[in-house]
Amino acid sequence: MLSVPLNRDGVPDADEIKIVTDIGAWLKVNGDAIYATRPWKIYGEGPSTTNTAPKSRFGGAADFRNYTAEDIRFTTKGDSLYAFIMAWPDSRNAVIKSLATSSSQLDGRKVADVSLLGYGGKVEWTQDENGLNVKLPAEPPSASAVTLKIRGVTA
Repeated sequence: MLSVPLNRDGVPDADEIKIVTDIGAWLKVNGDAIYATRPWKIYGEGPSTTNTAPKSRFGGAADFRNYTAEDIRFTTKGDSLYAFIMAWPDSRNAVIKSLATSSSQLDGRKVADVSLLGYGGKVEWTQDENGLNVKLPAEPPSASAVTLKIRGVTA
């Protein structure tokens, strides 16, 4: 559900239309990782998962975070784990520490395949004791968070 402010004539202004259009474009690329998904064992990893977020005027966490490429969020659907990389890494290398070969989250399972939603080519990846290491293409397939589809690690 979205709350879109309207002008007094009942029509949203150009800024609001752009926001809704941008959300729709992002969902067209990444919607498979949103619709009909379930939570994974952990919701995410990275610096933004600590409880040091500033408080809002109502006492809860303010939702204005400067995400980094280390900030990852997870969902699952069927035999796929989706990992949202919250900021495009300048190095074009993403590391998901929760998917290290020694991770308790995997119960001994190994990654079988990795793809990047909205990207037509294959991505190179390796899995080791430091995490799942993914080499990303030169350009992100969407303007904000990008999503990896990972197979082989869900129960």
